[in-house]
Amino acid sequence: MKIAAVILAAGSGSRFGSDKTQICLRGVPLWRHSFDAFAKHPEVDSVGIVCSANNYSAIQSSCHEAEFIVVGGQTRQESSRIAVLNTPSDADIVLIHDAARPLVSAQLISRVIEGVTKHQAAAPGLPVTDTIKRVDERGMATIDRDRLFTVQTPQGALRHILVKAHEQASPGMTDELSTLESIGVVPCLVPGDERNIKVTHPTDMERVRFLLGPPEVRTGIGYDIHRFSDDPARPLMLGGVYFPGCRALEGHSDADVLIHAIVDALLGAAGLGDIGVHFPCADERWKNEPSITFLNYVERILRENRWNIQNVDATLIAESPKIMKRSDEMRSVLAGALEISPSRLNIKATTNESLGAIGRNEGIAAFATAAIAEVIQE
Repeated sequence: MKIAAVILAAGSGSRFGSDKTQICLRGVPLWRHSFDAFAKHPEVDSVGIVCSANNYSAIQSSCHEAEFIVVGGQTRQESSRIAVLNTPSDADIVLIHDAARPLVSAQLISRVIEGVTKHQAAAPGLPVTDTIKRVDERGMATIDRDRLFTVQTPQGALRHILVKAHEQASPGMTDELSTLESIGVVPCLVPGDERNIKVTHPTDMERVRFLLGPPEVRTGIGYDIHRFSDDPARPLMLGGVYFPGCRALEGHSDADVLIHAIVDALLGAAGLGDIGVHFPCADERWKNEPSITFLNYVERILRENRWNIQNVDATLIAESPKIMKRSDEMRSVLAGALEISPSRLNIKATTNESLGAIGRNEGIAAFATAAIAEVIQE
């Protein structure tokens, strides 16, 4: 049995105040969460997207794996019809899901598929728990809630039945079930999911973020070592601070061993490679480059990848020069480059107790650890 799914992202977002499908949630647009849930589902063979003319370019440029990306209609019913007609003609089942429901689970998708397999059409539903009142010109009346359900997506049916329903249905249908019911099909309701929230108002995003839980936190480790240079004209730079009258370190850039270790720790935490990937020694652009440039770059790409720097802890290992007297200055420079408070950045120094190359005063090494957390709000 071949199953096709379509994500509907063609709404105007009038009640939300903007196109909610493009709001960033955990580093990706809202619609992408829905798309990925179906694309990763083992029973779903293809996933298409019906979008608006306004978000078409953004979605097309970032989702090459979609079966199709097409512009929808003026109403949900029209967008649903476009969705069904663009699915592969050999699909047996079509599932339609709102892009504004980013927390759809694999289990819920499976329940709907099972419902369609047994009953030709299905959707998830939740029993109404609040007391419902009908108010009209005759007054107020309480409605028996025992027979009332709120209906979610995905809503699905056998493809040929959905095609027929859209061909025959009158305008004004608000979901796939009502379209199917209009031609006499009796869909089944499968158990819905309280987490499968539809983002309609800005406050709904707060609920979604709460349900996703705390942000992901990662840590990275960086290490670097440089030998002392024989060039008396080279300056010694440590933590972005100039140490006059001291032997410099050998390297392609200014060889700021402390910054290099911090850069590697931050890149490692974010899974973005290392300093050699971004600033290769073979590239003459970086010859004698101040390493603070690298730190500014890392701060920018972490921000672009939606990571916040939580803290950095670094240790310099050297017999000379004396470092701790200038540690506050280094912390200020480094924190400024990373756009964090100096309280989030710590610098320590130690010797190697005359052991090894560092102990023989042949160079300086540095270790750094960094913690970053994903950005979960705009």
